[in-house]
Amino acid sequence: MNNQGFWIYLLIISGSTYLIRTIPFASISKKIKNRFIRSFLYYIPYTVLSAMTFPAALYATGNIIAASAGLAVAILFAVKGKSLTVVAAVSCLTVFVVGQLINIV
Repeated sequence: MNNQGFWIYLLIISGSTYLIRTIPFASISKKIKNRFIRSFLYYIPYTVLSAMTFPAALYATGNIIAASAGLAVAILFAVKGKSLTVVAAVSCLTVFVVGQLINIV
């Protein structure tokens, strides 16, 4: 990712997080009781971040097979409740090993 792309992504996630969190407070004076709206407002920043991170995770290595293997291992370890450090280390190792195996073949 180039520097310009990083700043664009950072600006988008910052802006969306800020706007989604502040617009309801500025426009509504009483507490929001609707459970659907509350959950919608809670999950928007995570959704935007995921939508921007997922494609980058697949195309950052230049090898879609190695990236997919690393992503699958990362999801598996995250679902099992491993720490962020373990998930990152194991997924990086998986991408490296699969990439090396593909280069050998």
